[in-house]
Amino acid sequence: MSRVRRGYIARRRRKKNRSLVSGFRGAHSRHTRMIIQQKMRGLYYSHRDRGRKKRYFRRLWITRINAVTRENQIFDSYCKFIYNLYKKQSFINRKILSQIAISNKIGLYKISDRIINSNKVYEEILK
Repeated sequence: MSRVRRGYIARRRRKKNRSLVSGFRGAHSRHTRMIIQQKMRGLYYSHRDRGRKKRYFRRLWITRINAVTRENQIFDSYCKFIYNLYKKQSFINRKILSQIAISNKIGLYKISDRIINSNKVYEEILK
């Protein structure tokens, strides 16, 4: 009886799975059963961390803005700065504010001066 060579479908499927875990070490990139487990775990982590990345960056931006506002005594804290910013209806998102705070502090001073001056004008009108 002649020898039967198996089809390429299973090999193609394993090769596709192996390409997803190519950077893993040891059995995690060699054994088929382990490859499937690692692929599922990696996909789970990537899905979970896409949401976390947004959260971490927002925290970073808030920390940067808070540091600059406290350091230069623009306002007492971040929350007062943001509160006055929204009260003035200047809707600048935190990402842009943090970039301004890091690279161009004079621009942040101008924004804060405009907020402070508008608050003084508003208080004088109410008196």
